[in-house]
Formats: sequence, C-alpha cells, structure tokens
Amino acid sequence: MASPAEAGGPVWDGAPVPLRTDRLLRPFPVEVFPGWLADQVTAVAEATQTPLDLAASVALACLSTAAGGRVLVKVDRSWTEQVNLYTVTALPPGSRKSPVFRAMTSPLSAAEDALRELVAEQRVEAELASRVAWARAEQLAKKAEVAQANPTEALADATAAAKEATGIVVPELPRLMTDDVTPESCISLLAAHGGRMAVLSAEGDVFATLTGTRYSAAPNLGVFLKGHAGDKLQVDRKGRPAETIERPALTLGVTTQPGTLAGLAAMPGFRDRGVLARILYSLPANTVGSRNNQAEPVSEAVETTYADALRTLVLVLAGDQYSNPDDGPRQLDLTPDARQVLLEFQDWLEPRLDPRTGQLAPITDWASKLAGATVRLSALLHVAHTFHHGYAQPITDDTMRAAEAVGRYYLDHALAVYDLMGRSDPDLDDARTVLDWIRKRGLDIFTRRDALRGLQGNRFATAKDLDPALTLLTEHGHIRPRLTQTTSKGGRPSTTYEVHPATHTTS
Repeated sequence: MASPAEAGGPVWDGAPVPLRTDRLLRPFPVEVFPGWLADQVTAVAEATQTPLDLAASVALACLSTAAGGRVLVKVDRSWTEQVNLYTVTALPPGSRKSPVFRAMTSPLSAAEDALRELVAEQRVEAELASRVAWARAEQLAKKAEVAQANPTEALADATAAAKEATGIVVPELPRLMTDDVTPESCISLLAAHGGRMAVLSAEGDVFATLTGTRYSAAPNLGVFLKGHAGDKLQVDRKGRPAETIERPALTLGVTTQPGTLAGLAAMPGFRDRGVLARILYSLPANTVGSRNNQAEPVSEAVETTYADALRTLVLVLAGDQYSNPDDGPRQLDLTPDARQVLLEFQDWLEPRLDPRTGQLAPITDWASKLAGATVRLSALLHVAHTFHHGYAQPITDDTMRAAEAVGRYYLDHALAVYDLMGRSDPDLDDARTVLDWIRKRGLDIFTRRDALRGLQGNRFATAKDLDPALTLLTEHGHIRPRLTQTTSKGGRPSTTYEVHPATHTTS
C-alpha cells in the first residue's frame, strides 16, 4: 500500500517521538554513608569513571551481606523487619560494572576467611568428638547384637551412644556468598549457614538461574520470596532429608544491563507474585563517552580502611553465629523521634498509592513496600555508623531521615525501571503493544476496527480500550487520524489512521 506522502497526502510535521518516559533521576545521597564507606564509593566511582550510584548500590548489598539474618528491627509490637536487601543496578555493556563490583565486594572474601579461622578449632574438636562418639556407638551396637545377658540394657546403651553421636554437629565452613546458584542449591546453602546467604553477581542472568527458569519453564520463586520476607522455608525432597529454615535472610546484589530489566516483567510470576516489588533498582546515567582515562586509582589508604571496616563489620555481626550458635539475631529499636519520621513518610506515601488517583498507582506493588525497605535501610546505615562502638543502641531520627533519602532515590529509579519494563504507565504499555502490531505488519494505514480485530483479547476487550493507546501514538507523532469513513455495508464508521513513514525505524 502506498504511503500517504507517496499518494500526495500532507507532509508529516517532524519525526515521531520515541515511546519512552524520560525522568529526572536524583543522584544517590552518598553523604548518608559513614566516612569509611563514602570514601570508598567516591574513590571507586572516580577511579573507574562510573556513576556513584553503581558503587553505592553494591555497597548496600555488602552491608546486607554482613547484617542479613543477624539483625532485626522492631518498629512496633506487630511490625518487625529483616535487614537484607535485593539491589539491582543496570548499565549498558562496556560501562565497567565488573571492576566496580570486584572493588566493592572483594573484602567479603577476606571476611569469610576470618570467619573460617574463627571456627577452625571448633571444627577440629567437633570432627574428632564425632568420630570417637560414632566409634563407641558402633562398638556398643555390635555388643548389643550378640548380648546374651541383659540384652535390654545393652540395647539401651547402644541407643544412647548413637543419640549422643548424632547430637554432635560439625560446624560448616562459614560462607557468606555465592554468585551462580539454583533454587535448590540456594536453599541448601541457607540451611547450612544459619539461614543467611548472599547472591552477589555481576551478571544479570542470575535471575534465570536463581528462579530455575534457565532449566525449566516453571519458575521456583519460593526462595526468592521467602528469603526476602523471612518466612519459614521448608523443602521435602525424595530420597533426601527435609531442609527447614525458620527465618531465611537472602541478600541479592546484582549489576546487569537495562535490557535484562526490560525482560524481567515478562518472566512468569515475577510481577504478579511480587518478585519485582522486592527489588531496589538503580538506573544510573551512563558515563561512557565522557570518561577521563587518566583518573587517579583508589588510594591504598582508602582501600585498606574500607577492607578493614567491612571485615570487622562482618565479624561483629556474624561472629556470634559461630561462637554462640544458639544466639538469635540482635533486635534494634527505633527512638520515638525516628518512629515519627517514619510515620510522616508513610503519611506522605499513602495517598500516592491510591489505585484511582495516586501518582504511584502504576507501581503500587513496589511502592507499598517502600516503608519497609526504608526501615531496612535505616538499620544498615545504623550498623555501618555504629558497629565499632556498640550498634545495639536505637536507630535515631537522623538515621531514619538518611534512610528516607535513600528510599526516595530508589523510588525515582523504580519509576524509571518500570517505564523501561513498560509497567509503570498502562497507557504507555498499551501504546507500545499497538506500535509493535503496526510494525510487525508493516502498516502504512489502518482503521480502529483493524486494530481491535488484530489485538482483541484481555488487553483490548472493546474499541474504547484502544483509545488511550491510539491517542498516545497520535501525540507522539507515530500516527494521525484521517476523516472518519463509513464501511461499504453502511455499518458504523471507523477512524482511519495514517502511519508515519519513520515509525518503522524509530524506537
């Protein structure tokens, strides 16, 4: 079919505008970090010529690795929050994500080594005690098998010895993190390490592995969902002992590409089961093309201070898990002023969640969890500032305000990411669907009735459902209406739309 321009129609007024929402995103408030952490984040960003957001979000994942499962926050009698986070930072290929990731996470390996040294002696003693106990139990079992006199007593002795041997637990070698793990392996790691584990990866395909979608069309989201909320996780497997984690605390720290985020919403269950709502997203400005390739490297003093502080933080928060395994997580409280700051933030947030009129209605699933995420952030900032002189004191109003600043940063970026996924604005998502239909068919002209026939389903049940999308496409210059035409059979008129010639090449 000839285009309107070729047919002598009016000239189009400029090129079509891409269907995307460009938001002004606030910078990460790095000043909320203590000096040892802020200096490292700033220095790494300068040395790699990457946005501060990247190193800062990975830094929060490192704090979550240290504190997850070891700290709880009691907001009030009925509200207790864990402090583990899921953070995902997206930048295009070639933007030096991996070097930043290594610089921020490498001290955690040294912390793992230090924890292993802490339990090395316990482990040797437990292994030897277990061997001796099982040898004695085996010896008594053999005697019970052949006992002629007092067989009941012999059996009781053998049973008691077996119970004693079974009760000796050899501590696992401490482990804080993994980078490529299936749902089943993740559950086993959580069970073996006190219910806490961090999945830290510079590759975005960790989502496909962690949820099982790489190997199966049906995702296993249980560990992802319960590992964030701290809900009891129990798995029974054929031929293997059941694994139960009373309060799992999973940390997720991922750097990836924007295209990976765009595909997350299409993964089965990710939106409707709440996976997307649990993630703190960062979508920094790309610095590629404006980088200084002679930037100063991170100074040895800054690097050493950071590594020592992060290692000490891990030992302070995680050490009790191995030296006193019966001790549960520490509980933090809020000062009355901190509780008031949180309440005011909740009051600001609530009307914006209204599904009819709220500014955040398109991302209510995510935004409704923002207050809880802010509490978690406040606890991580609190322990990062105070671990060296006693972190058990209550969280203050200043710390809660700092956490709110970080929460608002992530709110801005969540809106941008949901735009990218086509999920923050339903009309925009519908317009993209219609535009995709136009392009796949190579259309130059179509009617409203054509569009409904081609797209009718759950998304577009009636022609009226199409109108917002067609209006958006018109406003963006992709299409323009012609005069309403009546069908040859005398039916109801249907508007005809012309398609801009550049629409088939414009994003």
